[in-house]
Amino acid sequence: MGEMAPKSISRKVIAVAAGILADAQGRVLLMQRLPGKHLAGLWEFPGGKVEPRETIARALVRELDEELGVEVLDSTPLISIPWHYPEKSVRLHALRVTAWKGEPRAREGHPLRWLAPCDMDAAEMPAADAPILVALRLPLYYVISEKGSESFLRHRFDLESVNPKNDSDPFSMSTPLVQLRMPGATREEVRQMAERAITAGPHARESLLVNHDIELARELRIGVHLRASQLRELRERPLPRNAWVGASCHDAKELELAAQLGADFATLSPVNTTASHPGAEPLGWERFAHWVADARLPVYALGGIGPDDLDRALAAGAQGVAGIRAFL
Repeated sequence: MGEMAPKSISRKVIAVAAGILADAQGRVLLMQRLPGKHLAGLWEFPGGKVEPRETIARALVRELDEELGVEVLDSTPLISIPWHYPEKSVRLHALRVTAWKGEPRAREGHPLRWLAPCDMDAAEMPAADAPILVALRLPLYYVISEKGSESFLRHRFDLESVNPKNDSDPFSMSTPLVQLRMPGATREEVRQMAERAITAGPHARESLLVNHDIELARELRIGVHLRASQLRELRERPLPRNAWVGASCHDAKELELAAQLGADFATLSPVNTTASHPGAEPLGWERFAHWVADARLPVYALGGIGPDDLDRALAAGAQGVAGIRAFL
């Protein structure tokens, strides 16, 4: 996920605001860095440094006016990423621009292009932008099917009613991720359930993850959700970039391990008390927000959480919400 400076190095962190502008087709605007600049030639989301005593939202308004000639009318936070390059440290605040006036044009000579998030290549972008690209591709909801019952398949494809597609909103995501978690089941039982899910819908393979079983995920060409213990055992990302890799985390150290491994996202739990882990001490929203602020990857809130907690989770910096009983 890019070079990281040693944590012992103490230096000023540069705050940067980046704007995510999407057109009616869901394509997002990218801008190429000019020759002579840091990371010249790479493609990034437009934006720039936050000035002293300037809010993130106000900096975005100023930067997009200067660079693109557009007037930002409204924006909402997507993700905030701390990143340490060898030569400097930044905190990159990515905001979805939900309303603006004007036609984006390169006022400072930067080449521009519109691309669907699925067509963007993280290798052509600054390392700090990679988690933003992942956050753009991820939905708001992550559903965990605990029992692997017949109702799993039905609920898997009924969940568009939880997060319906809004054609007027290019940022709207209609299909939740689903983790197939079947405690006590044999590998063959898990395989059969996964295969039935894959054949039940055209997009099932791209949004389905199996719990912890890396080899089965490879065989079925689906994603895997790693246990916290696996984060300490693995030395490299276990699946290619075209398959999701999630990770179960319970503290800030595990979130960092997930980022170092190259996981796409993590769950952080338990936020609230939960029936599935009655003895676990809940983090609470304040501690959840504190740990997520230093995470270098998107994080779902999990543990006593349901769809009704989405706004609270987003306000705490989460990618979205994850759960079992409240979703099914």
